[in-house]
Amino acid sequence: MTLIILNFGGQFTHLIARRLRDSGVYAEILPADSSSQLILSYHPTGIILSGGPSSVYEQNAPMCLPEIFQLNIPILGICYGMQITSYLLGGKVVPNEHKEFGKTELKLTKQSTLFEGLDSFQIVWFSHGDSVEKIPEGFEVTSNSPTCPIASMENTNSKIYSVQFHPEVVHTQNGTKILENFALKVCQEKGDWKATEQIPTILAEISNQVKDSQVIMGISGGVDSLVAATLIEKAIGTKLHCVFINTGLLRKNEVEEVSSHLQQRGFSNLHVIDSSKLFLEKLSGVTDPEQKRKIIGHTFVEVFQNTAKELNQHNQIEFLGQGTIYPDRIESAQPTKYASKIKSHHNLTLPEDMKLKVIEPLKEFYKDEVRLLGERLEIPHNLLYRHPFPGPGLAIRILGEIDSQKISILQQADAIFIEVLRDNNYYDSTWQAFAALFPIKSVGVMGDSRTYEYIISLRAVNSVDGMTADWSKIPYDILEKASSRIVNEVRGVNRVVYDITQKPPGTIEYL
Repeated sequence: MTLIILNFGGQFTHLIARRLRDSGVYAEILPADSSSQLILSYHPTGIILSGGPSSVYEQNAPMCLPEIFQLNIPILGICYGMQITSYLLGGKVVPNEHKEFGKTELKLTKQSTLFEGLDSFQIVWFSHGDSVEKIPEGFEVTSNSPTCPIASMENTNSKIYSVQFHPEVVHTQNGTKILENFALKVCQEKGDWKATEQIPTILAEISNQVKDSQVIMGISGGVDSLVAATLIEKAIGTKLHCVFINTGLLRKNEVEEVSSHLQQRGFSNLHVIDSSKLFLEKLSGVTDPEQKRKIIGHTFVEVFQNTAKELNQHNQIEFLGQGTIYPDRIESAQPTKYASKIKSHHNLTLPEDMKLKVIEPLKEFYKDEVRLLGERLEIPHNLLYRHPFPGPGLAIRILGEIDSQKISILQQADAIFIEVLRDNNYYDSTWQAFAALFPIKSVGVMGDSRTYEYIISLRAVNSVDGMTADWSKIPYDILEKASSRIVNEVRGVNRVVYDITQKPPGTIEYL
């Protein structure tokens, strides 16, 4: 049993699927303009129309085919999906005088299966510039907010429901319950899908794809690459060659620690390559974050290809394994043509002439699901629950130009921050914590001398899957210890700040 999500380019589209998985419901994401034949080929129990950045009146605005409303399949429109529903069924959509973003109190005005089990007032998350002014014939308004008179609507005879807010984000307090009501009560889904039960299928797909060939896999010690490599190794054994590249942009002592961990895990074909000079040379003078990511991505592949050529003297390597997960693909605007691109991920910016075929066993999973898979694969807790570390490494935590001095400063500051969190039993209370270096200097006083040194920003967030995040409320005394140690122990820093920005509107990383 499957729910189909039509993707209109919203950044939260895949988060809808993520929330449904929490409820044991599998969802397949298709392009917004998918034909009814394609949709019906999945034998769906329901269809969800996602949000999106466009206006229904814009030229070339993403549209679904009107015929999907005649398939006699339950439909839920979310934000832009609600506006599309109204627009195509004879209602009216108008621009708001003031765009509405953020938390708002919703008042339920009519009993609805969609809101079953919820109180009359709910906190929800709005993010829209247009609103439905007139509902289509046969529909009823089921809720409103102080600034949105038609916050949801439904036609129970046709089983078509719509909400102007986003139930999929964590800021909507009972959003998962709303999605559950649609999936389990309206669509009659069973709710018995589990990520960990997909392992046999993943292993079979890897084995069938690789056959008699071999795989070269970039591994960094991060959760995604470790779980992906473990799956590939479990599927093809010694036909996997793991390559750990020292980019010079890793955390302090990362090379030694990761190599030791991997050897203990039994990875027999482990190749550690020091390419730090190559990466630093190619990044010299580069300040644009997109250019940084592309340079790193292309350089990774260049090193992989050269390594594969050497290994291919005795082996038949045709595949490049990667730890790409769903959020990587979302923020890189894949796979939909309508998505608004946030940033390029280094493992999704591959050169056109790349000789290796890509294999990505985790591309359909989210971070917490990856960890569940890792638990089932018996990967040790201390490896599995390490804080996420981006593939481009410190390159995207050093704002502006990169040089060896800045890398050294940041490595030391980051290590101190993590050490302080661990010493105070707070590391596991944050989803991700790190230090970043700003490309500006500030005046300070150290001893009796005036200083002019760099600023370090500490960032710690709590999240489930990395799609949304709230800043961690770390106790002041812990932050004070970290700040004091960084200023006193790291030469070149005289000021430390703490970032309290949520995602959205910010991102977890700086670049």
